[in-house]
Amino acid sequence: MHIVLVEPEIPQNTGNIARTCAATNTSLHLVEPLGFTIDDKYLKRAGLDYWEKVNIYRYKNLEHFFEENKGGRFFYLTTKGKKGYHEVTYKENDFLMFGKETKGLPEDLIYGDFENAITVPMAPDGVRSLNLSNTVALVLYEGLRQLDFKF
Repeated sequence: MHIVLVEPEIPQNTGNIARTCAATNTSLHLVEPLGFTIDDKYLKRAGLDYWEKVNIYRYKNLEHFFEENKGGRFFYLTTKGKKGYHEVTYKENDFLMFGKETKGLPEDLIYGDFENAITVPMAPDGVRSLNLSNTVALVLYEGLRQLDFKF
């Protein structure tokens, strides 16, 4: 599977996600602009010494990402989705897309393919959203569970 972070802002989140990708043999796609530099000490510390175990791809923007990944199947994680992440039947090469911590994914992306806009159920009147790295782990592991953890 593929994890796509669109304009991530917090280096510790991206580092934690890279570590999850290393543990699951999952590719990590970073769509710029990033809110930090790749040599950020917090990014490296959160990812520990696993960076060389992760296939990382970088893109200058969303258009570049979609151009390089034509024919992919994309799921957009958003609090605006109506379908739960657990209601999807995942396939081996799916792209799970997550937006920046402060704003999420662009609305035109979500509503342009709303059937694939999925969400993590949360209690009403609770928090606005879950932490990005927690959400990535939660959704990724559901997809991997469905695929019998074929790493």
